[in-house]
Amino acid sequence: MRTSRTALGRAMRPAWAARDRPLASTGRRLVAAAALLAFGAIPVAALDATARTPVPSGSYRSAREALRMGVRDYNAGDKEGAARALEYAADQGHALALWKLGRMYAEGDGVPHDDLKAFEFFSRIADDTTDEGPEAQNSGVVASAFTALGAYFLDGIKGTYVRANPERAYDMFNYAASYFGDPNAQYNLGRLYLDGTGVDTDPRQAARWFNLAAEKGHAPAQALLGQLLVNGQGVPAQRARGLMWLSLARDAAQGRKDDWIVALYDKTWASASEDDRAAALAQASTANAQVTGSARRRR
Repeated sequence: MRTSRTALGRAMRPAWAARDRPLASTGRRLVAAAALLAFGAIPVAALDATARTPVPSGSYRSAREALRMGVRDYNAGDKEGAARALEYAADQGHALALWKLGRMYAEGDGVPHDDLKAFEFFSRIADDTTDEGPEAQNSGVVASAFTALGAYFLDGIKGTYVRANPERAYDMFNYAASYFGDPNAQYNLGRLYLDGTGVDTDPRQAARWFNLAAEKGHAPAQALLGQLLVNGQGVPAQRARGLMWLSLARDAAQGRKDDWIVALYDKTWASASEDDRAAALAQASTANAQVTGSARRRR
């Protein structure tokens, strides 16, 4: 069994770097929660470097002003103008602008889809780190950037220098999950342990990480934790509690991407005893209140 490879001072570098650069201890949290809400969870796509409209050097008095204008233009539907303003702020090292551009490039949101550009924006956030604690208001952006990098390292980016590297993916997920308590990273880390990707297969560790994310309302983590508990895989079998988590996951499922959660719930619920179903329903209301409270505290 390997141990955690993501100590706070561990070296990390973008794939294109000629040599390792020390990761400045812990990640810099560069985004206020209020600013994140202002942006919304809308994906990002970046302008092609050869096609984007140059930003006159005197257009903005500061990176903060450019960020505000970018948010305003984005919310007004002018995503090209938003991208120009965000690029100005990003050039000044503003992490929220870097993150938003990374999301836009990753999703092709108002700009051409370009995973490599997204990877490089997220890498700039990861490379620019300080010793601020995980409670800082901008921690959400840093955690999200590390989680996004983990996903890119997991599969690689076809046709680029970013190769699949499960061990580096583990590093990214483990850092965001352990230091920032990010539920998406905790879920992804659990999947690595469950599937034996980049680490030795360890259902017990998988259940531990799924549980941490499930308590924060992460539906896929709730579903997989429920399955492990029902089957007694890596943990003592607790069928009623497993059904409870599956029930909460099913209630939180959204759209076609979560069809697998509904299918898993239906299959497991159909084979459960009446006693286990009744116990699961009794536990669900209490657990749902606890999960809701945890999610509110994270906002």
